[in-house]
Amino acid sequence: MASLAPVVDGIGIANLPNQRHKIVAKRGAHFTIMVVGESGLGKTTLINTLFSTELSPAKNYSKRHFKQLDKLTEVEIIKAELEERQFKVKLTVIDTPGFGDYVNNRDSWLPIVEFIDDQHEAYMRQEQQPQRHEKTDLRVHACLYFIRPTGHTLKPLDIEIMKRLGTRVNLIPVVAKADTLTQNDLFTFKQRVREVIAAQGIRIYTPPVEADDENAEHAHVLIDAIPFSIIGSTEDVRTSDGRVVKGREYIWGVAEVENENHCDFKKLRSLLIRTHMLDLISTSEELHYENYRQQQMETRKFGEPKVKKLDNPKFKEEEEQLRKKFTEQVKAEEARFRQWEQHLIAERDRLNKDLEMAHSTIKSLEAELDNLQVGLGRSTGRR
Repeated sequence: MASLAPVVDGIGIANLPNQRHKIVAKRGAHFTIMVVGESGLGKTTLINTLFSTELSPAKNYSKRHFKQLDKLTEVEIIKAELEERQFKVKLTVIDTPGFGDYVNNRDSWLPIVEFIDDQHEAYMRQEQQPQRHEKTDLRVHACLYFIRPTGHTLKPLDIEIMKRLGTRVNLIPVVAKADTLTQNDLFTFKQRVREVIAAQGIRIYTPPVEADDENAEHAHVLIDAIPFSIIGSTEDVRTSDGRVVKGREYIWGVAEVENENHCDFKKLRSLLIRTHMLDLISTSEELHYENYRQQQMETRKFGEPKVKKLDNPKFKEEEEQLRKKFTEQVKAEEARFRQWEQHLIAERDRLNKDLEMAHSTIKSLEAELDNLQVGLGRSTGRR
């Protein structure tokens, strides 16, 4: 009986990754990134540097204080399609101008948090429809939070919004304009930020590490670099040794964007694009979106619309001012009434005292009258 010859190439299961690669290459991908931070920290410059193109023109911050009366954080959406080696990525950048630019920044994070929740809500509503062929998906896959390089630690506003963002999106903290700190000061500052993040229980994105993964060492390098120190620049400058690089030129030399001895730009780009973009996307879908969906499905009936909260920061501040003004008026009226009451009490005491004096005078006059009558009676009896 003849035996079958062994199949050298197997049954073909090992070829599934190649099939998946063809599907992804044909469909392309879409990636949504949000940048949050105060004005002037280089958010637009970093995005343009990351993707080597001018997605958004540089902003003029000299007039940003003209909008102080609005006191609202805006949300701007920038869309672009990038192509590299015939692979296309639909990129969406969510900018948040106005955040942290005012003296009173209470509730300034609400528009940002509501935007993230609204994208989950919109996607969930589309999934519940009979026809789901073309779905608009603006769920945020990564959020870069820009920390001002103060050299001290995180501000209360940073802690407050990072706590809220960490439960909704893949939060990646970055230290902006790292070239304004010395290497020692930057190391100390990053260590303090890490300690505050751990102490406050802020959830940030950390690359997954698997023991049998060949990229485990690289993942550890990325984790150790958090928060990433960043230098953003789209300008070409010449170094002292004649190289033309992206960076910033100073009197003492050139701060290079892609020099790992100067900043963590290459590590951040690797995390966002080269090595962990798919993990960021899958984490957004399987963790953050599913958490939102589960929470909503437990508290709402199927197809029931979400109750919108009327928590506009501007209206809340006006309401607080009116409440404060009303309270002050009530206190002023109470003080005036107390003053009138004291005046009435004093007037009553004066009248009572006058009345007592009048009674005493009447009694003394009556006593004198009685004495006169007694004396008059005696004199009449003698006669």
